[in-house]
Amino acid sequence: MVTAGSLAAAARRAAFFLAVSALAAPPQRIVSCAPSITEMLYAMGLGDRIVAVTDYDHYPPEAAGKPKIGGYTSPNLEAIAARKPDLVIIESNPVRLADQLAALHLKTLEIHQDDLAALYRSIQMVGEAAGAPAQAARLTESIRQGLDQVRQRAAGQRRTRVMFVVGRAPNRLDGLIIAGRGSHIHELLEIAGGENVFADTRLAYPMVSLEEVLARNPGVIVDMSEERERQNEVAAVWARAPSLAAVKQHRVFSVNPDIYAIPGPRIVQGAQALYEMLHPEPR
Repeated sequence: MVTAGSLAAAARRAAFFLAVSALAAPPQRIVSCAPSITEMLYAMGLGDRIVAVTDYDHYPPEAAGKPKIGGYTSPNLEAIAARKPDLVIIESNPVRLADQLAALHLKTLEIHQDDLAALYRSIQMVGEAAGAPAQAARLTESIRQGLDQVRQRAAGQRRTRVMFVVGRAPNRLDGLIIAGRGSHIHELLEIAGGENVFADTRLAYPMVSLEEVLARNPGVIVDMSEERERQNEVAAVWARAPSLAAVKQHRVFSVNPDIYAIPGPRIVQGAQALYEMLHPEPR
C-alpha cells in the first residue's frame, strides 16, 4: 500500500542520491545511527570513515571506542552535528529523524531493514552512498551464500515447530513478544528448517498470551529476552508451563540477541545457530 509517508521517504531517498552523485568524492565522515549500519560499514571495510555511533554499538570491538551520539531511535542531534559528518545513515523510525537531520542541512540516508529483501537493498544503498558499490555487492553475495548453505543443510530435515521470543516480562511468562511473519527472524527460522508456530500473525513482532503459546505448543523455544538470563534461569521460567513440548523435551534455548535481532552480516551466524538448535546431531 502506497502512503503519503512512503512517498515522502522515496522522495527523500531520490533527493539524497542526486546530492551524492554531485559530490566530488565519497563521504569520509559517516555517522551511523544503528548497530546494524555500523556492522554493515565495517563489513564493507569502511570502519575508518565512521566518526560516531550509537550508545548500543559494540561490534566489532573497534566500534565501542567511537564517539557516541545517543540511542538509535532518538539520537542527540547536537552530538551528530558536532561530528561534522558528510553522511548520516539512519534506520527508518517513527520520530521523523530524517526530517530533523535535513533541517540541520546534513546529508542523510534512510534505510529499511524489516526483512531480508530490505536488508539486501539497504546494503546496496549504503554502498552506493559511500562510494563502495563493489564492496556492497560482495557483502550481499556473502550473506546470500551463507544463508543458502544453511538452507541446503535444512532441506533434508524434518521441519521443527518453533517459537522465537523477542521479549517478555523479567522472570515471567507474560508480556510475550514473538517473531511473526514479516520479520527477518521469521525468515531465518524458515531457512534453518523451522516452522514458526506464529507464522500466521499479521505483525512482524506481535505480543501474544501464554494461552496462545500453549495452544500452538512449539517443540522448540528460542528466548532472547533482554534481561540476559542464564540458560538454566530461562529454562526455569518456562518450566512453569510444563505441558509445552519444548519444556518436556528440554529444548528451551537462551540466546544472545545480537546475531538474530541486528539485521546485518552476522545473521548468517544466527541462521547457523538456529539450525543447530532445531536439528541437533544424534548423540
